[in-house]
Amino acid sequence: MSQKILLNETEIEIILHRLACQLIEKHNDFSESVFIGIQPRGTFLAERLQQKLERDYQITEVKTGKLDITFYRDDFRRSKKPLEANKTRIDFLVEDKRVIFIDDVLYTGRSIRSALTAIQSFGRPKEIELLTLIDRRFSRHLPIQPDYNGRQVDAINEERVKVNWKENEGEDCVYLVNN
Repeated sequence: MSQKILLNETEIEIILHRLACQLIEKHNDFSESVFIGIQPRGTFLAERLQQKLERDYQITEVKTGKLDITFYRDDFRRSKKPLEANKTRIDFLVEDKRVIFIDDVLYTGRSIRSALTAIQSFGRPKEIELLTLIDRRFSRHLPIQPDYNGRQVDAINEERVKVNWKENEGEDCVYLVNN
C-alpha cells in the first residue's frame, strides 16, 4: 500500500479559512442556519468550521449537530461484519432552518442521500446545502454535488482518499492511498 499527501496541515487550514468565508458570504447571519456533521468523520470538519467562525470572525450563533446515517444507508445489510452505529446529537430544531450537511469526502453520494432521509426525522428544513473537504468528482452514483468544496480529487481505480484529523489520528493531512 502506498500513499501520497494531497493536503498538508497548512493547506487544510487555508481551505478551512476559505470555506468559512464562503459560508459567511452566503449566510451572513447564522441565526437560521445549522451545521450537521455526518458521522463519523464529517463531525470533525463541522466542529473545526464552527470554531473558526467563532475564533476568527466572532460568529457565535452557529448551532452544530451530529447525524448518524448508519441504518439509513442502502447498503447497510450488505456488510459481513456487524455495524456499529454512531451517536446522533441534534439538540435544536431543523424545521425551517437552512441545514448545511458537512462531510469530509464526497464519493458516490450515497451517504448524502442517506443523510437527506435521516434528517427528515428531525423536521423539514427550509433548504439543505452540502459542504465537503474533498470532492471525488468522477465517482458519483447519484446526482449530488457540493455547494462548498475544499478540493476536487480525481482518484481512479482502487485509490482511496483518507482524511486524518488531529482529534482522531493526531495529524491534519489528506492522503491518496493506493491499495
